[in-house]
Amino acid sequence: MQFCSVDILNFIFRLGVVLAIFGFLWWLINLGLNVIRGGRKKMLTEAYIIKLVRYFFLVDVVILFCLDQSQGQIDLNNTIIAGLVLLMYFIGKIQNAQLRQSIFSVQGNMGMQNIMNQMKPVFNVRYEAVVIVISVLFFIGFILYPNYAINPISNWFYEAIVDIEDTPVFGFIFKVIGFFFMVSIIMKVVQGFTALITGNSMNNNDNNQDDSNDDFDDYTEIK
Repeated sequence: MQFCSVDILNFIFRLGVVLAIFGFLWWLINLGLNVIRGGRKKMLTEAYIIKLVRYFFLVDVVILFCLDQSQGQIDLNNTIIAGLVLLMYFIGKIQNAQLRQSIFSVQGNMGMQNIMNQMKPVFNVRYEAVVIVISVLFFIGFILYPNYAINPISNWFYEAIVDIEDTPVFGFIFKVIGFFFMVSIIMKVVQGFTALITGNSMNNNDNNQDDSNDDFDDYTEIK
């Protein structure tokens, strides 16, 4: 059991490194897209199409790391863990996007509001949910048909992540990020079990008080 626990922690740590490096690579790609677009702010639909493409390749790359390259078969245990971690990762992305929206949705004079609206990132909770559901379906599809996960673009991401991970300086930085990612996942799991054991009574009271602040608004692109 201890050995299995160590294996699980090692896999979550590796997954954290993979997610961090993939995020870095996608940031570079997104930076290039912004240069091509001349810095024009993304429209709502455009932003979520790009996000869906990003999540597609992220899911694909994670599947490749769960795939036994010699036999072409999925490691079911690692895949289940990867699926749960990805789900928490996606939910965390929504929470971070909501937080950024609340930061930029400040009240003030008209000039300040215009500046904040220009800086405010694109966010729509319904689109977020749709993108995540489609990404989960992609994940399930790749589990059923792992051969479809192998394609030139995903292979490039996979090889680039492995190369960066093996780089002395950058690899160490991303491994530190992977360590903290592993710790955050463990904390979330512990908090979840604690909430189940205690009945989450205190959180229910807090949620009742914050209901008025937790309603989602439909954010649209303001040009």
